[in-house]
Amino acid sequence: MVSGAHAQCHITWLLRRAVLAVAVALVCAIGNAAERPDDGPRQAQAKQLWEAGYIRHVMGLYDAAIESFRASIELHPTAEAHTFLGWTYSHVGKVVEAIAECEIAIRIDPEFGNPYNDIGVYLLELGKVEETIPWFEKAIAAKRYCCYQFPHANLGRVLLAQGNLDAARLSFERALEHDPEYLPALLGVELIKQMGTQQRL
Repeated sequence: MVSGAHAQCHITWLLRRAVLAVAVALVCAIGNAAERPDDGPRQAQAKQLWEAGYIRHVMGLYDAAIESFRASIELHPTAEAHTFLGWTYSHVGKVVEAIAECEIAIRIDPEFGNPYNDIGVYLLELGKVEETIPWFEKAIAAKRYCCYQFPHANLGRVLLAQGNLDAARLSFERALEHDPEYLPALLGVELIKQMGTQQRL
């Protein structure tokens, strides 16, 4: 295991990149939540509110986004709406509330992968690194998730921070199987190569 300020700086930076992955993962959720033939007017309106909440979040209008997500949930609770609400909560410093929303999402749809990954990311924010691993593993095992590269790479970051270079490399490589151009995974593999070179010196 390589120690030192330089390697630790890279590890910290990679862990923080996990937060950015949440945003992209949630964008993927829109594509996963296509309207079903049996969706009624309330469900359709709820989906519109949820999408409006996403746009408001991206614009930095967090209070308005929270309002939209809550209105969506009131009309028709979905795993997506609760996950997105948690996402916005995390951006206003309400990480505990964000985790609670993801837990509700999981109860609604245990097969939806996003909230598992997001809980792992939020636990990273709270400094509970050891607790993140089962959540990333659950995201990887989820049946409905467009972006499996995210939990694989996030797990790689945790393993890298723990000094488990072989397992971390494997996680990053699995992320790249899903998206060969996924930058955090590419950077993780490169950092491990650099650390291996330093070990041999």
